[in-house]
Amino acid sequence: MATVNVYLTFNGNCKKAFEFYKKVFNKEFAYIGTFGEMPPNDEMPVHEDMKDKIMHVCLPISNETMLMASDNDSSHADVTMGTNFAISINATSQQEADELFENLSENGTITMPLQDTFWGAYFGMLTDNFGINWMVNYDREPS
Repeated sequence: MATVNVYLTFNGNCKKAFEFYKKVFNKEFAYIGTFGEMPPNDEMPVHEDMKDKIMHVCLPISNETMLMASDNDSSHADVTMGTNFAISINATSQQEADELFENLSENGTITMPLQDTFWGAYFGMLTDNFGINWMVNYDREPS
């Protein structure tokens, strides 16, 4: 069965916010990485002002729950606080990811089709028919 977590988006202060949450929950990051640490991609070059911004951070809150986030890419409009989140689903199989993605995207808008990623996951994003942002992720087994 899939797990569900909240994914936050910040306008450049993600690291500061997550240092605060780390202290509040007395936990350590499972992962924190910047846009500058991403593998080079000619189709999506990293702007100089984004290299030190957070591409992804994951803070375990409990055995079942993670708080995750990133900074908004400077080439996009600023996010609006209060609507700066997505519901992130971690599927237990590619088939489950495909089914959830297909069902959630009915009459919605796919913002990133499900695809293999450089971090080893099968991942996609969408906004459903009710305006809710979703991320669907399946972590592939390391080969």
